[in-house]
Amino acid sequence: MPPQTPILLLKTKSSPHDGYEDYFSTNGYTPSFIPVLEHRFHTENLASVRELFASGAFNTDTTTTTPDNGSKEASVCKKKYGGMIFTSQRAVEAFAEMIEQKGLPFHPSQSTPLPLYTVGPATARALAPLRDTYLPTATIHGADAGNGHNLAHLILDHYNALQLQLQLQLRLQQDRPSDADADLGSHKPKPSLLFLVGEQRRDIIPKTLMDTGRPAAERIDVDEIVVYETGEMGSFEVDFRDVLRRERQGAGGGPIWVVVFSPSGCEGMLRVLGLGPFKSASASVDRDGDGDGEGRRRDVFVATIGPTTRDFLRERFGFEADVCAERPSPEGIAEGIRRFVDGSGE
Repeated sequence: MPPQTPILLLKTKSSPHDGYEDYFSTNGYTPSFIPVLEHRFHTENLASVRELFASGAFNTDTTTTTPDNGSKEASVCKKKYGGMIFTSQRAVEAFAEMIEQKGLPFHPSQSTPLPLYTVGPATARALAPLRDTYLPTATIHGADAGNGHNLAHLILDHYNALQLQLQLQLRLQQDRPSDADADLGSHKPKPSLLFLVGEQRRDIIPKTLMDTGRPAAERIDVDEIVVYETGEMGSFEVDFRDVLRRERQGAGGGPIWVVVFSPSGCEGMLRVLGLGPFKSASASVDRDGDGDGEGRRRDVFVATIGPTTRDFLRERFGFEADVCAERPSPEGIAEGIRRFVDGSGE
């Protein structure tokens, strides 16, 4: 059996399962996790999310009334939210911790779906156990979106179509089926989406969904609640150096891959590796040292999870990553590495 290739993942290992560990440990790699960021959950804001479920903000109640003309009409008690958005595993973990500690007081109508929108397969996988256990009417969308721009347009298409379908079902419950299609194209207020976010986030999704240049009937209101904050780990460089030294000693001169998931930690990574602006002759003196200077053949290669981090390394530090994944997933990284190895003769 060929030796496993060390792959150092500059991220916090997700719980209870991490898709990157599952994939790489069974596909010829030995994964190690070096956390770059420290995450702190906002307990007060998470409590407010729980209270939204308890107060019925996600419920739709259909009632039947009898107007003066004797006909029966169905009406819906307006709910505040018709779905949720998650664009990070940390937001899912914060939501999960709240549920596991406090429970989720939610008794949805079995006929009304609750869409959960996510960007990327890892976040979708993290959501699936919560959906199965606590949100039986929920459906997960966006695992293949790839980025916030694509997810926003997926939401516009899917959520607006879903709301039109629910309007149609409501009218079919009335005694005037011939009017079922009436007014479906007109603007009717729709429930907002709840977006659980970190303290630092891009606003492309809310801006796209609430864009005033879009027809009013297509706009979707979004409420953001910050459920975690992030700061760089003070011990990152020390931890990274220790893991790198250990893997170099065990790799026997074979390649080691480092995967970068965000601009955070890029400077520390390059400093430890002696790459980019930190390249120096002294970095290459000791084979068991930390640098990858010009004095010897490189044994450490860098992959980024996507173009944002690749461009940050390029523009800020003048460093060109060896691989940029075309898809932000374990499979995307592995495919990029395979192409690099096949093309370089490594």
